[in-house]
Amino acid sequence: MNEMEMRKVQLLADKTRLDVLRMLKHIGYGHVGGSLSIVEVLAVLYGKQMRYDPKNPNWSERDMFVLSKGHSGPGLYSVLANSGFFDREELLTLNAGGTNLPSHPDRLKVVGVDMTTGSLGQGISAAAGMATGLAMRKKDQYVYAIVGDGELNEGQVWEAFQYIAHHALHNLIVFIDANKKQLDGTTDEVIKQFDIAKKMEAFGFYTQTVKGSDIEAIDQAIEKAKAYEGKALCIVLDGIKGAGVPYFETLKANHSVKFTNDEINQATDDAIAKLEAKIGGAN
Repeated sequence: MNEMEMRKVQLLADKTRLDVLRMLKHIGYGHVGGSLSIVEVLAVLYGKQMRYDPKNPNWSERDMFVLSKGHSGPGLYSVLANSGFFDREELLTLNAGGTNLPSHPDRLKVVGVDMTTGSLGQGISAAAGMATGLAMRKKDQYVYAIVGDGELNEGQVWEAFQYIAHHALHNLIVFIDANKKQLDGTTDEVIKQFDIAKKMEAFGFYTQTVKGSDIEAIDQAIEKAKAYEGKALCIVLDGIKGAGVPYFETLKANHSVKFTNDEINQATDDAIAKLEAKIGGAN
């Protein structure tokens, strides 16, 4: 990644994080933790790696993206808006009556969404099917999918992984958002996951682990994955729930929050102000 690409992707990440905070504070509640933890990987994908045309979102030659952890839809919506798929002001209609932006991605409502998701486990199965279809037609397109670490509790995820590995679908790159928390607590408290990377390797994946907030490392891991043939591909994102906003990083119950007290609203306003100052005229 050269310096110009780095600046472009970093700006996209900052604007995406800013808009996640804006839209959730505006509505007064939402899945802030898991939306913030995927900002950098979304920025790398939409800012550099993916082939798409926001003016022609159904372009048949586009790369495709599936957010299997669909509750983090605000993160996806923010990067789509900042990538030109729809107006950023539409983000403030999240979950409002008649909105095109429901809480979870809906391919029939949200411009730029390739697969409806929300019921955990199903998105990665759909991504496997999409990659299979592209492979059968000998297309050079990629499918990218993000699975949550809490989502790994779903047996369907592992059925999909077995299928992906058996067919060596190297046109599908699976990201695991290892932010170590889920709705009811930490992943270790709910169901201890041990070493996710070793599990994926045992399932037959070429697996890399990178810091979830490291833009350059994520980009390099994607490049390595694309150059690797003969195996399914996985990148484990070793991250923090609520990443990029210290208040949410340290908030114990940061899966879904309500903006109902002075402390959370002040912390969010402070984070918004810092991001606006960082972005400056590009906001």
